[in-house]
Amino acid sequence: RGIEPDVITYSAAISSCEKGGRTGTALDLLDEMKGRGLEPNVITYNAAISACEKGGRPDTALDLLAGMKERGLEPDVITYNAAISACEKGGRPDTALDLLDEMKGRGLEPNVITYNAAISACEKGGRPDTAL
Repeated sequence: RGIEPDVITYSAAISSCEKGGRTGTALDLLDEMKGRGLEPNVITYNAAISACEKGGRPDTALDLLAGMKERGLEPDVITYNAAISACEKGGRPDTALDLLDEMKGRGLEPNVITYNAAISACEKGGRPDTAL
């Protein structure tokens, strides 16, 4: 019969897909997990958002961020770093800066990764003056 996967198992598998550049598989696993009635946690969402960031899917990353908040989960610094990086790679500096402001408004302290991603988003989005 085998052992049924749990939230930890799915989170690890999604993280592995993220590291291996398999965004579609990571998202399929997230859907499968939900279909089995398992509730993703912040770690699960962080892995899925990171997979979208690496896979060049900023809209999906932002949808996942919104979905986790709708489920009552509190994004952490890792969540915001991944979402801001997704916006940076997707050429969305305004959204990256909005996320930075939202993060601070939630009482989270941005770190060097956060600021690097936001600055890079401004630079890639043709807004180097905003980065200063």
